[in-house]
Amino acid sequence: MDDWNYKPAGDLGLSHDEAFKSLKRESGLIATALHWIWWSFVRAYLVLWHRLKVEGRENLPKVPPFVLVANHSSHLDALVLAAPLDLRLRDQIFPIAAGDVFFTNPAISAFAALMLNALPMWRKNCGPHALAELKRRLIEEPCCYILFPEGQRSRTGEMLPFKAGLGMMLAGTNVPIVPCYLDGCFQALRPETHWPVRHPITIRIGRPLTFADAPNRREGWEQVANELQAAVKALRTE
Repeated sequence: MDDWNYKPAGDLGLSHDEAFKSLKRESGLIATALHWIWWSFVRAYLVLWHRLKVEGRENLPKVPPFVLVANHSSHLDALVLAAPLDLRLRDQIFPIAAGDVFFTNPAISAFAALMLNALPMWRKNCGPHALAELKRRLIEEPCCYILFPEGQRSRTGEMLPFKAGLGMMLAGTNVPIVPCYLDGCFQALRPETHWPVRHPITIRIGRPLTFADAPNRREGWEQVANELQAAVKALRTE
């Protein structure tokens, strides 16, 4: 039997605001309760107001680590992607959110961290160290990430090219990456609006892909991005 070892929390000693913005943030009892309450409400809202339909639920991995990737055109996207996941995984599900949008002041940071369980990605100065920390946590913890490889919301509803940063995190690993297509989120909450309208939403979930053989260098990163972009587009229906 292995000896028991004490391991302090990754965000130990940080102020509340620093912990909210930390990639090493961990959930305490209060955060866990808030995650359950929030995501139960979100699931009910999406089903009742947007008549959420999930296709391909059987393609979702049962346990972490895994990553969900999808097209991005609305602030509803992360909520819709997380909705089909088992509530018992709520503390292990981390939407990767734009730090310059969701972590700009203490109040917004607290909401993003305590309700969404989001981790920040600073788009203007996201270096290899941040991606390396996300990769380490994904594999070692393990956990689930919700990622939008376009890097920003589409203003037209059409997909933008996937960025290679996704490949820097996942090339050469056995982590399953699940391509998804979100249909109806753009119409329900367009980027220029602040309140959602009643519009049906469908999420189509494809079979997981892995990139253990992709080289962890530029060509491998681009391979990951290109193949996942094609997999997401293949789930789109006209």
